[in-house]
Amino acid sequence: MSDTTKSFVYILLVYIAFFFLPLTDSFTQGSIMEGFYMLQDYVREHTLTCLVPALFIAGAIAAFVSQASIIKYFSPGSNPALAYGLGSVSGTVLAVCSCTVLPLFSGIYTRGAGLGPAIAFVYSGPAINVTSIFLTMKVLGLEMGVARIVGSVIFALVIGLIMGKIFQKEDSDRQSNIVKTRNQERSRPIYQDVLFIGLQVLVLFFATFSKPDSPESWLMPIYEYRFRIVGGLVLGIIALAFSWFNGFERTTWMEETLEFSKLILPMLLLGVFLAGIFLGRPGSEFGFIPKEWIQNVVGGNSLLANFVASFIGAFMYFATLTEIPILEGLMGSGMGKGPALALLLSGPALSLPNMLVLKSVIGWQKTIVYCLLVVGFSTITGYLYGMLF
Repeated sequence: MSDTTKSFVYILLVYIAFFFLPLTDSFTQGSIMEGFYMLQDYVREHTLTCLVPALFIAGAIAAFVSQASIIKYFSPGSNPALAYGLGSVSGTVLAVCSCTVLPLFSGIYTRGAGLGPAIAFVYSGPAINVTSIFLTMKVLGLEMGVARIVGSVIFALVIGLIMGKIFQKEDSDRQSNIVKTRNQERSRPIYQDVLFIGLQVLVLFFATFSKPDSPESWLMPIYEYRFRIVGGLVLGIIALAFSWFNGFERTTWMEETLEFSKLILPMLLLGVFLAGIFLGRPGSEFGFIPKEWIQNVVGGNSLLANFVASFIGAFMYFATLTEIPILEGLMGSGMGKGPALALLLSGPALSLPNMLVLKSVIGWQKTIVYCLLVVGFSTITGYLYGMLF
């Protein structure tokens, strides 16, 4: 399909939607407002603390990290055990959602990482951060938490390997083009790159640090002083940027960050808005897909119930850790344990905004295959888990 035909189809679909949309209906108005509310919540709650640090990290990876290092550890020609192992467990140190992980994924992918290890990373990033695993164990039970972490690590490995195998030739061609067009590397001690980006990862970690359940927790002082810690880290990053990098390199960092912002933000914000319209915010009565229908369908442990839970979870947007109280409520309304795990394995790692941004980075074909693999494996795993427990 040519670009002209695609544009015509998009315009036609928008025209039909607005022609038939019952805007005077109160439910329709409420659902549309849910899109704006969810977008506002995302901008207020996640942009400054999650997305902005992630974009700067992606820009730093593109500007400062040696391409030879990325190719050495993450390319198709690197040690597969090391590449996929790093990708599949990387989420344990990141408290990111399915949207925040995208700039980091784009950074390593455009810098030379193979598709398979990059996919393992983009799945594991939001799926298995340490905080979410322990909260899952505490709220939903030990076996659910163990099943989540085991399933997530295995999914990251297997889905990454399958994606790498399916698109092996295309990815090899991309690698060749990257090597040809980016053949000039800088000479700088590796510890400088590691420390500089590591400090930015710490900014992301502390800016998103969750409030402990108990006021007596030893983590409470960290939570209370988290923004002071972030301020100190930012000052350290600025000092290192002016000490270790010249003006051209700092400008390149800003330019790369801006390029990732232009690539990711439009589709990301559109996706958050659409997710709000169709599914509403947690606890809201609005959304074009009725929540009562979801609760009725995901009861029990049939393959259909697990598929619906995986499919709906794949399109919903979960901010970091919000999937747990949502699931607690759904299970209290009759959701089976199998579908609950299926949603845990697909929901945090995927979302409509995530899909739209992935499409802009790796194309529709790879994005669709990736989403089908996540939903398919989540469905089967949830079904088997439901039979056992």
